[in-house]
Amino acid sequence: MTAALLALALPNATVAQGGPPARPGVDAPELAALGQYPVGVADAAFVQPQQADPLQGKDSPAITDRRVTMKVWYPAAKAGPGTVYHAAMTGETGADVAFTVPGLATPGAPGAKGRFPLVILSHGYGNTPEALSWLGENLATKGYVVVAPAFRDPPINIRTAAAMAGPLTRRPLDIVFVAAEAQRRANAGQGPFAAADASRTALIGYSMGGYGSLTAAGAPLDPGMADATRGALAPYVAGGPKQGDIRIANLKAVVAIAPPNGVRGIKTWAEPGVAAIRVPTFFIVGSQDHVVGYDPGVRTLFDAEAHVPRYLLTFREAGHSIALIGAPPEMRGTYWDEDWFEDAVWRKDRLLPVQAHFITAFLDRYVKGDVARAAYIDGLVPNSGDGKWPAAPAGRVSRFSPGAPDATLWKGFQPSRAVGMSLEFKPAQ
Repeated sequence: MTAALLALALPNATVAQGGPPARPGVDAPELAALGQYPVGVADAAFVQPQQADPLQGKDSPAITDRRVTMKVWYPAAKAGPGTVYHAAMTGETGADVAFTVPGLATPGAPGAKGRFPLVILSHGYGNTPEALSWLGENLATKGYVVVAPAFRDPPINIRTAAAMAGPLTRRPLDIVFVAAEAQRRANAGQGPFAAADASRTALIGYSMGGYGSLTAAGAPLDPGMADATRGALAPYVAGGPKQGDIRIANLKAVVAIAPPNGVRGIKTWAEPGVAAIRVPTFFIVGSQDHVVGYDPGVRTLFDAEAHVPRYLLTFREAGHSIALIGAPPEMRGTYWDEDWFEDAVWRKDRLLPVQAHFITAFLDRYVKGDVARAAYIDGLVPNSGDGKWPAAPAGRVSRFSPGAPDATLWKGFQPSRAVGMSLEFKPAQ
């Protein structure tokens, strides 16, 4: 391992063990910093009647009402005491392990005045919204209303083909439903959604949530997904009578963190696949992601898009857990539990702020229309370690690179911290 990568490696001084994961450390890049707003949080639930559930029913999926609970993080009018989130994920024995996460947000805090873009934040298989609180809270401080559904996946220990039918079916359908209902309530001025601007909507998805987000953004489902979901997705596959129902109005951008390009040998999308997406896309992945793959894998998706600006941020040597908080103390008792959260090489208090920096720049640029943010993501040298800042003082420098034309060191990074990554960009063709 190079000296640069060693500087990013263990010991695991994770953000989850200290303060709220949304608050970046002193070595975070510029745009990871918290924004101007305090954060409020609310719990909500939507019910979609008469939905096919492939995890129930003997000869065909049962038809039941689908209830989706969610966290809603939003800009608040004033600061409060914060909160502690309570969640659980599958442990080594198959039983849930409860854990806590410190948060910035104050439950029920009055909302800030204004209308803010709406973000649907979707977790991975077996995860929880609380494990993505670092991003939901961070974006809320910057003027976004973030809705994070809880999808209730089967336990990770029984991730069989039969169990996978549930997430494969519900991720895109739930994301579309939650987005539409959140937009409706935003337009009606209801509850914590009242401050959301439904005309500016973005999707962020991690792992299985990335599959759902890319599908909801326009990638057509492969007809084989009908059999893979016991027929539950049959009406929605390419050429199906409800194919057009999988769409999100006023979608402006998508962030896909470690999304799968196929699941357990199942082809997820029909031609033209992700090339059908018509909104800017930001892919994030670790080069050693052995769950969804890198090349082939996430890089394949980046290369396949064609009609929109798209980006690929690669953390060299990182694995699949890049989007989750550092392991809470309750999840450090066994290798299985800790491996849910921790990366073998990268510190979580480094991984998460770098992602917050780039996601902020991307959403501000393409959702809020802040063209000044383009300097943080466009025209960068692809390999972070190749950047130069000739005028930088010698020694430890805490100042951020000004970017072009004075420096090729990635804008917003401290000189010794732009290492171990690459950022690639392709314009719309």
